[in-house]
Amino acid sequence: MTIYSTEITSETDIAEGPIHHRLKKAYYLAVPYVHGDLLEVGCGEGRGVEILSPLVKSYTAIDKIIEIEDSIKEKFSDILFLNMHIPPFVGIQDNSFDTVVSFQVIEHIEDDLKYLQEIYRVLKPGGMAVITTPNINWTLTRNPWHVREYTPTELLQLCQKVFQNVTTKGISGNQNVWDYYEQNKKSVAKYKRLDIFGLEKRLPASILRIPYDILNKFNRNQLKKSNEGLVSNIGQKDFFLTDDLDKSLDLFYLLTK
Repeated sequence: MTIYSTEITSETDIAEGPIHHRLKKAYYLAVPYVHGDLLEVGCGEGRGVEILSPLVKSYTAIDKIIEIEDSIKEKFSDILFLNMHIPPFVGIQDNSFDTVVSFQVIEHIEDDLKYLQEIYRVLKPGGMAVITTPNINWTLTRNPWHVREYTPTELLQLCQKVFQNVTTKGISGNQNVWDYYEQNKKSVAKYKRLDIFGLEKRLPASILRIPYDILNKFNRNQLKKSNEGLVSNIGQKDFFLTDDLDKSLDLFYLLTK
């Protein structure tokens, strides 16, 4: 399967392991909250289907990338895949799902309020949504694939415009994770010093994406080369759910209708 950007990580590339396992961990952390009829908004290449599908009565998955449709249907014949740009969730009836999961999606959505309103609309009364997004307080550089990123307070306030019951948690890591983060931070800082004209902040996102992906990929490979032991040893065990949002790489919010 093609990797469309560094937003979609490879399960087999050691250099991408720390990011891949961080993103996949959300599915394992969602296990206690998932049941009944499930909707995943932004399923990507289906990294979490095997984890969540045994827990549910039905699994519906939405994604905008049409190229993944055949591989998703081939790998997971029991799920319903819908190709669409969201919001809205076209063709999905009100009060249809017991659970909605949507990981690392809201930061890509222009109308983030409408996105949350659509999640609320399709949830059954009493249903729960689980969403994740990067914590901007730990972001190292502008990501041109993201429309915006959020502080914990900003995301809470946005969610509370739609959901009365919002539980705020985060995804953090052990010392291995933070050692990798610090090495990454130093490496990124070296590249940013070369940007004497401030192009990172000034260029339109559409132009910045290609150099961003090239440098991001190169940086991950360099981090592996410099400390392969650390990079290759980071896995699911190194990430965990926490109430300490100040020490959370990603925000993990539970929204109950």
